[in-house]
Amino acid sequence: MAKYNITEKKEKDAAYRNLVSPQLMDELKEKILEIILLQKKYKDKNYSAKDLAVDLGTNTRYISAVVNVRFHMNYTSFVNKYRIEEAMALLVDKRYVNLNMEEISDMVGFANRQSFYASFYKICGCTPRDYRLRHSSQYNVLREKQRKQTRKSATEGNKEVQE
Repeated sequence: MAKYNITEKKEKDAAYRNLVSPQLMDELKEKILEIILLQKKYKDKNYSAKDLAVDLGTNTRYISAVVNVRFHMNYTSFVNKYRIEEAMALLVDKRYVNLNMEEISDMVGFANRQSFYASFYKICGCTPRDYRLRHSSQYNVLREKQRKQTRKSATEGNKEVQE
């Protein structure tokens, strides 16, 4: 069994994909990108394909068809892709060095840590923690400073207790 229970995607040919005209697909594609990416709806844990369909005045089958044909993935994978891209940026940003993985996961729109880790591993091939360690020299420097400060505080605290 693969790590994080990831299985190979089987390609299916859904008949409804052919019902959407290429012009409508292009139009919906732009609107989907506007809402999901520019309005950052991917950060909303509860924003579903149904919500997107309502916002666009269409139905979920059309949304599914456009995402499958134009982006070559399902709706969940499409949204998670943007969540992971943002998480990757946050993980190496020195302003967020003190945030743990649950906090990062929450900031980018995942409902739980497990789905965050599974999606991250699927896209990046490593865990979020490993990614942070590999890609953030500032993270390592700041962590080392924090460790030294903690040791220094503990040592000073022990000296005060002894005196």
